[in-house]
Amino acid sequence: MFTLYNTLTRRKEEFVPLVPGHVGMYVCGPTVYGPPHLGHARSAITFDILFRYLKFLGYRVRYVRNITDVGHLEHDADEGEDKIAKLARLEKLEPMEVAQMYTNSYHDAMRRLNVLPPSIEPLASGHIIEQIEMIKHILDAGYAYEAGGSVYFDVVKYSREHNYGELSGRKIEDMLEGTRALDGGSDKRSPLDFALWKKASPEHIMRWPSPWSDGFPGWHMECSAMSEKYLGKRFDIHGGGLDLMFPHHEAEIAQCTACGDGGAKYWMHNNMITTGGQKMGKSLGNAVSLEDFDPMVIRFFMLQAHYRSTLDFSHEALAAAEKGLERLMKAVETLDNLSSRSSSEERQPAAPPSGGLNPQPLQASGLEAKFREAMNDDLNTPIVISHLFDAVRVINQIHDGTATIGAEDLAQLKTVMNTWVFDILGLRNDKASDESALAPVMDLMLQLRAEAKNNKDWAMSDRIRDGLAAAGIKVMDKKEGGSEWQLQ
Repeated sequence: MFTLYNTLTRRKEEFVPLVPGHVGMYVCGPTVYGPPHLGHARSAITFDILFRYLKFLGYRVRYVRNITDVGHLEHDADEGEDKIAKLARLEKLEPMEVAQMYTNSYHDAMRRLNVLPPSIEPLASGHIIEQIEMIKHILDAGYAYEAGGSVYFDVVKYSREHNYGELSGRKIEDMLEGTRALDGGSDKRSPLDFALWKKASPEHIMRWPSPWSDGFPGWHMECSAMSEKYLGKRFDIHGGGLDLMFPHHEAEIAQCTACGDGGAKYWMHNNMITTGGQKMGKSLGNAVSLEDFDPMVIRFFMLQAHYRSTLDFSHEALAAAEKGLERLMKAVETLDNLSSRSSSEERQPAAPPSGGLNPQPLQASGLEAKFREAMNDDLNTPIVISHLFDAVRVINQIHDGTATIGAEDLAQLKTVMNTWVFDILGLRNDKASDESALAPVMDLMLQLRAEAKNNKDWAMSDRIRDGLAAAGIKVMDKKEGGSEWQLQ
């Protein structure tokens, strides 16, 4: 049974899609006004894992992840400049030029992180008509009002009939009590009301005609309109970062309910990346660029923590993840190179491990069951990784001759390990790719070194070895003769 934690109900629930065999999933994508950072990576990797696992379970998945290229104002509020338009003004660029530049940057980062592209990636600016139509429905239902060319959602009126705050657990009374009263210059009836449509000021570049004014949609409206267009009024999963739960996702639920829509059945939120205990983000000025680190190390680092737990970034933690990833990838390479000569039918252990006990045989079917059990428990990737390293230990024992495995189990184990490491966890052995490209050159270098040793030209032999070491390539002489190499 596959279970997911539903933020809306605050408990793990069995995942049962609305349409058997099909899954509709919407995830809030980036606002493209700066380079992608680790916070973007965590959300993308979390829902990439979900996407991969749902497909592994046999579901047909429509995964929609949007690009916000208009309407996201400063400080996530209803006032101030559009984040993209502000940067465009400062950089003397067109807003869509800024949006395209950082959309390209985001896509490049996702490719390097091995995040699968979504089924559909809609732009907020490409769905203005749909947003205007949805605003009309909310006005007709009586849950919004026009003021000065802008349209606002009436949170207080909505709360008389519905539960505004059900997702975040907030109470309308507490929110009203803790909110500063409006000054005379505001068009809003209540400080809790949020914009569905904003009238553009004369200097605002990004604007579209509407029944109310030339303006632009509210940030919350964008996702409601795009999720409905591509997934319908009721769909399975809505995901995003925990920082979006309020007000963004709370507002989305209110908008969909006001339109008579069901919205999402399951709401999922990945927790934050922190640094020194503080949330990481562009607006806080402490975002860590993805370009500074190995993308597969970043992916592995994030998978070592459950998606609902906070994850504190440090160079030490990343260095530890790099060592763990290298150990895992080395074991997968070792496994792929094992042959039936390592099987129990043809090879006996050289000696039992310390303690005098022979290790238990490794069964691929049992390992697969453990992986599934962990993933079925709300995508528990840290437990999957712990089982992987249990397998790594046994793989190394088989390679060393202190454990055996049957030929049939060996073939199954190769399939299981490769499926879970590469297809489901989405890791990639970049070093193996580099080594494959270097192989012809290294064959020549090792041949030249072997000739130097045969000619007793020890100086040349050492020079080749030391030169390769300086280039990050380790040469290891084998007891039985010959040499091996690996990237350091």
